[in-house]
This record gives sequence, structure tokens and C-alpha cells, in this order.
Amino acid sequence: MAAQRHNDDGGTELGRFLRARRTQLTPAEVGFTPGAGVRRTPGLRREEVAALAGVSIDYYTRLERGKETRPSLAVVAALGRALKLDQDEHDHLHDLVLSAARHAPEPPASPSRTVSPPVKLLLENLRPSPAYVTSRTLDLLAHNPGALALYAGIEEWPAKQRNLARFLFLHPAAHDLYADWDTQIRGCVARLRALAGTDPDAPDLANLVGELLLKSPDFAKLWDRYEVTRRTHTQKPKTFHHPHVGEITLSFQGMQLEGTPGHRLGVYITTPGTPEHDAVAILDMTAPGQASTEQPARHEH
Repeated sequence: MAAQRHNDDGGTELGRFLRARRTQLTPAEVGFTPGAGVRRTPGLRREEVAALAGVSIDYYTRLERGKETRPSLAVVAALGRALKLDQDEHDHLHDLVLSAARHAPEPPASPSRTVSPPVKLLLENLRPSPAYVTSRTLDLLAHNPGALALYAGIEEWPAKQRNLARFLFLHPAAHDLYADWDTQIRGCVARLRALAGTDPDAPDLANLVGELLLKSPDFAKLWDRYEVTRRTHTQKPKTFHHPHVGEITLSFQGMQLEGTPGHRLGVYITTPGTPEHDAVAILDMTAPGQASTEQPARHEH
């Protein structure tokens, strides 16, 4: 599989993350005075990170190479400070350490894709607000008419191919649809990276990442940067340049659905009487299908 070949360097996700963060820090950022000579590789050297974290060079090297997988909490905290990790990155590092210490005998099965009847009814009751359900890997599992119409162009794909990450990177309409496409793709890759760090052998994730690595240079570049982002309680409005209703800025709320294997509900919210509300009402009335749909289950992309 492409994703496995891309990452098959004999290391671990923990080592890859440490290496990615190290190579993206400059000596000046950690208070080092540039020395004489030209550095052969970007970022900090292993010995510099080891010194900042208060561990031996040999120990840090073994961490990066996957030979050491059980650093103490004190070492994890020290590495976080040395690499100037933010809270999301520090949490991800902690998750990687826990994951590296476990040895799963076989890859986990793909999680269920079933959307319950009450959730599908909820999508209908939220009309005309665009609302949808995604899997943990952003497969579009169910949606109401307005949500399908909002992501203009995704309706051209068969239901089993509809995935918001795939749409962002591979559909020619996506770049023009999102006012902040660059920000959207970075956040998308960072969330998938966070999932890959703790469940790297999951087939649903491996299939999607493998496809995007092969087909999208933008995805491959961001994937190698190894940025991680977790969802926050603050949901920023999103602006769309929609081909049918023009520019609209919509408030957004996403939430985890209890009792599901990582399914999330996403809803775009408008105030009645505003141009935005009128726009989503038009999308709801003119969308293909005029009913909530659910993706058929599948085993591979």
C-alpha cells in the first residue's frame, strides 16, 4: 500500500514526529547562536535537542530511530519543551508514546459506517441548515440536501467516493469553493496526522492516506511536515465562494456523536432573515436528491 511504503523507513510514528518537529526548528528559535560553517540539514541537530531536553545523544537517537519506545513522562515533558510543542502537539506526542509502547497483534478492523435512523432524522429536522455526518476519516456518511449542495461538485462523485479530504485535495472545484483553501487543507492533514499517530494501521485511514499521497502533491508535502491539530471548542465561521448563491459566510458547529466509532455531526448555522439564511434555503430547495442520503458500506476506496 502506498501509505505504508511512504512511511516504511524502519522507524516509528514517535520517531517520525520527533524528527519532523526537530527539522522545522531553527537554532535561533531555541536561543542558540549560529555557529561557523553551513548546516547540511535544516533545523536542529539531534545533539542539540538532546542537550535541550537533558537526555543523552544516544538515547535521543534511539527514540528517533524507534529503538526506544518507552520514555518516561518527565522525558516526554522535556522533549515537548525542547521542541517548543504547542498543547495539541504535546498531547499528540504523549499519545504516540502510549501507542509505541503497545504492540497490536494485527491491524484493527474498519469501524462501522452505519448512521442510525434517529441521526438521519436529525439531519432532516435541521433543514434548511446544511448538516452532515462524517466518519473519523471524513467520509461523508449521511447528509441533508443543503449539505450536499453546499459542497458544490461533490455530488458528481458516487456516494462511496464522497469524502471531505478527498474533495479538498482532488476535486477541481474545491480550490475555488473555499475562500481559505490553504488553511482548510492544512487543518485537514493535521487532523488525519493526529489519527495516524495513534492508529496508523487502521485500514480506513491507510487507504485514504495512500490515495492522497499518490494523487496530490499538496497533500504529500503537508503530510511530511507532520503538523497535528485537534478540534477545539471554538468553531470559526467558514466562507464559501459558491457557484450558485455567491459568497456566503456561515457559522459552523461540529460535535462528536455519542455511541459511534468517531462519527461527527457538522452543522452550518444561519440567522433567519439574513442573506445567508436565504442562500442556504435556496441550496436546500435546489439540491440533488432532495432527501438525506447515507453512503453504502464499503471495505475499500
